[in-house]
Amino acid sequence: MSLTGIDNWFEDFAVGDVYQHARGKTVTEQDNVGITLQVLNTAEGHFNDDLMKKAGVGGRGWTERVVFGGVTIAIVIGLTMQDTGENAFAELMLDKIRLKRLIFHGDTLYAFTEVLNKSASADRADAGVVHFRHWGVNQKDQTVFEGERKVLIRRRIR
Repeated sequence: MSLTGIDNWFEDFAVGDVYQHARGKTVTEQDNVGITLQVLNTAEGHFNDDLMKKAGVGGRGWTERVVFGGVTIAIVIGLTMQDTGENAFAELMLDKIRLKRLIFHGDTLYAFTEVLNKSASADRADAGVVHFRHWGVNQKDQTVFEGERKVLIRRRIR
């Protein structure tokens, strides 16, 4: 099932629902290098071509720059947001993060979501908490990311 819309309220999510989000995103050099340097990640494998070419020969097994895992997480979660976050009041939790496979410039990512649980908010009558499991796959349908997220989502106005 695919939601893709801005009218996804707390009541619209059912435990057990699985969504294939409508969009994909091809990871560019700009996506990777810009964020990697902004967050002061100094691992040269993200931005030094010469090092990676030499490292591949030395036995690492790859000869191109690797996309920073934070970029992978941001892209996959971002691909879910139109369906799972348009009516959110707050992001409450991001947990159980697993980066399952390396990403390289030119890889295309797609996102999926399962609704694990939902409950009334203890603090707000106008919202509820939805617990999601997200995963991302690359263009080869290989899982590259898994994680869970809890979001405080607005209830439909009656």
